Amino acid sequence: MEISELGEFGLIDRLTKGLDPVNPSTIKGVGDDCAILRNHDTDILVTTDLLLEGVHFDLTYVPIKHLGYKSAIVNFSDVYAMNGRPKQITVSLGISKRFTVEHIEELFAGIRLACEIYGVDLVGGDTTSSRQGLVISITCIGEAPADKVVKRSGAKDTDLICVSGDLGAAYMGLQLLEREKVASAGQKDFIPQFNGKEYLVERQLKPEARRDIIEELDKAGIVPTSMMDISDGLSSELLHICKQSDTGCRIYEDRIPIDYQTAIMAEELEMNLVTAALNGGEDYELLFTVPLHYHEQIEKLPGVKLIGHITKPSLGCAMITRDGAEIPLRAQGWNPLAAPTTKPE
Repeated sequence: MEISELGEFGLIDRLTKGLDPVNPSTIKGVGDDCAILRNHDTDILVTTDLLLEGVHFDLTYVPIKHLGYKSAIVNFSDVYAMNGRPKQITVSLGISKRFTVEHIEELFAGIRLACEIYGVDLVGGDTTSSRQGLVISITCIGEAPADKVVKRSGAKDTDLICVSGDLGAAYMGLQLLEREKVASAGQKDFIPQFNGKEYLVERQLKPEARRDIIEELDKAGIVPTSMMDISDGLSSELLHICKQSDTGCRIYEDRIPIDYQTAIMAEELEMNLVTAALNGGEDYELLFTVPLHYHEQIEKLPGVKLIGHITKPSLGCAMITRDGAEIPLRAQGWNPLAAPTTKPE
């Protein structure tokens, strides 16, 4: 069987089937944004990301300092997605001969900047040589009170479905960067055309983890019933929540938050805007569910949009279009074990 037939999550499920914890401190292993380890009344959250040049990033247009920053941020985002706070990271690198000491210093400048902004300690790692470009592996350790950790599996029928920020901008930023890369081929003094689209480029090259949303939820006394960060696309992440919670869902096309620059870029590229928002990924926004009685409080939270509700599993997962039609949701986000082209983190 080809690995691409299973995809990333299918392969993980197959490799970890029957892998039950033997230590009482292991509360949750494989299957969420982070593993959960119990330490008295505090849960320790652990997540790891592996990033390969030519698969997850293209240094033709990704500044190496931005790459370092983003590499850290995507790990912080996983911890926030469990309603935790990132505390430490370790960084391991595979470095090919074409990189200089100055290149690696620049990469670490980005990582250290992210750590400084988010209050995270860089506590270790490893380095080795690589024959295939740059390899980055970051492990992030976070904390949360044991009674406030949020998993993917807690959504209930009638819960509200919420997202932070806007969706599709990072994907459109990638399309823009790829377009300008092609246009620059063979040109010595090429100037990329980013005017009026700076937000899209920033969303792709320098995303932020939504610490602010976690803090706003905490201030409001709201603990979500389930949560994920949107790395592979809204459809994929929502289907993960519904599968692990044994529910269905309904989201509404006209409620999906989309930035003006994203809409303009989609029109320019003749791409379907809603498809990009549903499946583009790399937004690192938070997707979460809350009980229905929090409706008024959620509507007042800055940066949060109510986009639908959880249903019984028998109803399946669908989007209601602007004209009232139901379209089944499909996991069409990026599959790192099948995609033939480069897709950043």
